[in-house]
Amino acid sequence: MSLFGVGSLMGQTFRVVGRVRSAVGKMHRSLASLRMTTALVAMVGICLGAGAWTSESVRPSMGFVAQVGQGADADSGLVIWPVELPDTYPHGTYHVVFQPRGNYVPVLHWKVQSGTLPPGITLDDNGVLHGEAERAGEFQFVLAVKDGGQPQQAVQKAFTIKVVEAITVVWKTPAHVAGNRIEGSVEVSNATPEDIDLTFDVKAVAENGRATEIGYQHFPLKRGTIGMVLPFGETLPFGAYIVNVNVVGEVAKRNAIYRQQLQTPKPLQVTVGP
Repeated sequence: MSLFGVGSLMGQTFRVVGRVRSAVGKMHRSLASLRMTTALVAMVGICLGAGAWTSESVRPSMGFVAQVGQGADADSGLVIWPVELPDTYPHGTYHVVFQPRGNYVPVLHWKVQSGTLPPGITLDDNGVLHGEAERAGEFQFVLAVKDGGQPQQAVQKAFTIKVVEAITVVWKTPAHVAGNRIEGSVEVSNATPEDIDLTFDVKAVAENGRATEIGYQHFPLKRGTIGMVLPFGETLPFGAYIVNVNVVGEVAKRNAIYRQQLQTPKPLQVTVGP
């Protein structure tokens, strides 16, 4: 064979060897890829067996977070909201809108099924409770609501509205005799969110009807004031006296007047003259 023929044969041999090596390399890469795929499949199988990484296991948690604002009654029947009603005070503006929760068919109709609302407060058919209570007390009633479904859903719920006194006056130190004086003190509170123009007046009334001033103050009682101590006392002549404590509060912008009174249960006897 000529030298040219030998060179040509060797070149062909090298090309064949190169193709074989390339094919072997591809086989190795394919085998590695297959092994990785097999490992991944095995891992996925383990996760699936453990209940992880599935849409079913993830969605409930995500759905719960998204539905927090909707309330736990989103899939239940009609529910009345709020659960409780706020307190109020005489002549204070009161406004509560009842809200339905859960599944219902509009339009809703609301009414007081039984019991009593505070005088001055009314409930509209659309669920708005509003007005100004006329007097203090605790008022219980049952609220009823019906939806527009066929058949209708009808729900009832019991409520209590507490109308607290706007101002309260209690004895701190009950009126008593100290030598030739009658003295004592009271605590006054303002339960409203408004300042009240307060007049504090204490008189000792003798058996003949003669009244003697033994305490007086006039000042703005700040909103939310609790237990402010107001003392009183004066020297009096010999005799028996009934002590009357009168407190009058006014909110001029609403033309609201509040009154409270205390009185000694029996006459106080001053036996030492001035």
